[in-house]
Amino acid sequence: MFSKIAIAATALAGAAYATTGETVTATGLAVTAVNANDGSGAGTDAYTMYSGDGSAGSGWPDQSTWVSYSDMFENNKPFMQAHCGNLGWGDNDSDAEIQAIQDAIDTVATATFVDHRFILAVIMQESGGCVRAPTSVYSVSNPGLMQDHSGASTCNPGSSGSAQSISPCPDDQISGMISDGTAGTDAGDGLANCLNQATGTGSQAFYEAARIYNSGSVDPSGDLGAGVATHCYASDIANRLTGWVNAAHGCTLDG
Repeated sequence: MFSKIAIAATALAGAAYATTGETVTATGLAVTAVNANDGSGAGTDAYTMYSGDGSAGSGWPDQSTWVSYSDMFENNKPFMQAHCGNLGWGDNDSDAEIQAIQDAIDTVATATFVDHRFILAVIMQESGGCVRAPTSVYSVSNPGLMQDHSGASTCNPGSSGSAQSISPCPDDQISGMISDGTAGTDAGDGLANCLNQATGTGSQAFYEAARIYNSGSVDPSGDLGAGVATHCYASDIANRLTGWVNAAHGCTLDG
């Protein structure tokens, strides 16, 4: 969980969502219909460290190899059911809270045109799907399921060292956390604008967007493992999109 450095919004068209107006407007990246069976199946729970610019030429997985959303959600559900307790963040997610996460992803994905698998991958990366994830504070405040940029929605307004978990987590807080991370906040961009700022095409744009979400920009070299914040971030997202859940984390870019 790292700070999201403020970056200028570039998406000016498309249907507005929340108060930010963020939707995916970049050519070829908008997903206008939610389909739970949109991928290649369940994938493989394994980790491959990817380096370079996120392109297929650098060995990164093509979008055609991404898992189906339905399989991805089911495969990550046991992790969600245990993660809050494992980290001492309060009660584990209930079945109702996990269903609220799934419902909110679909609603926000439909409104912002962000691929729902990408939203879920970032949720798992940032909070492990724990609805009571505490707020991390670096250069800015990063609350909630997606550790978004100074969002208002959370079910744990305390910091990691001083948790104040709320149980059960209300549906409106869960949907708000996912909206803040995907459609952005008044303070910073969400996944939609991160995709709009990506310069690559296809799957490469998503890996670039993941790096932008984490650190605010892609290193001038184009290397998604270079620059500030979490160097393994884009590689982790690529692995989550192809089935990684519990296998050993094989990225050494962060030491």
